[in-house]
Amino acid sequence: MNVLKPHLQTTVLTLLAAGKSQREIARITCVDRKTIRSLVLRATAGAANSPGVATGAIGQAGQIPPPRPPAAPATSTSACEPHRVFITEQLRLRRNYTAIYQDLVDNFGFTAAYNSVKRFAGTVVAKEPAQFDRLEFAPGEEVQVDYGEGAMTRVPGTERYRPPRLFVMTLRYSRRSFRRVIWESSQQNWARLHEQAWRYFGGCCSYVVLDNLKEGVIKPDLYEPELNPVFRDMLVHYGVVADPARVRDPNRKGTVENAIQHTQSTALKGRRFETIEEQNTFLEQWEAKWAAQRIHGSARPGRGHVPGGARPPQAAAGGGLPLLHRARAHRRRRHLHRKRSTNPSLFSWADRWLNPGYANPSHSTAAAPQLPPRFSPQASHATRAAATCKVPRRSPWPSPAPSK
Repeated sequence: MNVLKPHLQTTVLTLLAAGKSQREIARITCVDRKTIRSLVLRATAGAANSPGVATGAIGQAGQIPPPRPPAAPATSTSACEPHRVFITEQLRLRRNYTAIYQDLVDNFGFTAAYNSVKRFAGTVVAKEPAQFDRLEFAPGEEVQVDYGEGAMTRVPGTERYRPPRLFVMTLRYSRRSFRRVIWESSQQNWARLHEQAWRYFGGCCSYVVLDNLKEGVIKPDLYEPELNPVFRDMLVHYGVVADPARVRDPNRKGTVENAIQHTQSTALKGRRFETIEEQNTFLEQWEAKWAAQRIHGSARPGRGHVPGGARPPQAAAGGGLPLLHRARAHRRRRHLHRKRSTNPSLFSWADRWLNPGYANPSHSTAAAPQLPPRFSPQASHATRAAATCKVPRRSPWPSPAPSK
């Protein structure tokens, strides 16, 4: 049913009160004469129903009826009200509405419908909000890592744009994050990004929480996950324990999930970059100027806070360890014969992967690269990491020759 708009109703009634004919009003307002006639009939009927109301300029024939008072709230009592105690007790036992309705019919001769029980029980049951436990962490205790999607970037050598992969590592205590975009992910890139993040922070934490991606976890398991060999050896070298999250449980690493969402929606949304380096430079500047200045959590660390008392990222000493590619010589059945040093600590985690140009650090005149400081050095970290990492059944390296 079409209803004439209020301003047109007022115009029509005003013209009627001025003595205009319905034909002339239809020509002026472009309103059909049948609509004008029905409006006049309604106005006349309204004036007859409220004779005591003072008339305005349009007279009794065009009097607009006053608005109706709001309807009184319903005061009817539910048929389930006499059984409130029984229904409440059954709801505490976590019984569903159908079972409660059947018991009411069998035991109390309930004659109302099932919908009456459903409506009444919905008002009685207590709806508790979802509860989440807030975990407290010490400075330098935990980091969380994950991949996301970066902003659109031009593919080198083409005119096409596509989003690269966004790596984010977030400190659990201060929420300070390291962000880096790369085109392709691999075992070496995954481990290299961890090293770059720890050198950016000036140290590494006790354990890292990661997703079950193939670069980090080969076989997910709650108690004995099988880690990627490259990633495993890198963790053992730095004395960090891996704690893969449960499958399909993103809440375990909710801090880095929020950091990725904040980066995508605030820093990168709607932007385009010509090169990967340009996007990484922008992310570093945005982190230092905006993201790092925020204050998070109940601990409320200061702005620009570096956890664990480590040196600021600008003062982190030493370059990155040489990240060596995994030995393809295993498939070619080639072996590297080298003498083992009497000091195993001189070997980096990358020694386990074949590199024809690698020289034993004990035989080299160059100084060994300095490692980033730990936030809370403990001798048990390396032992714990080695215990939680699954060791391959067969080692690809030849056994050392017995001493004569």
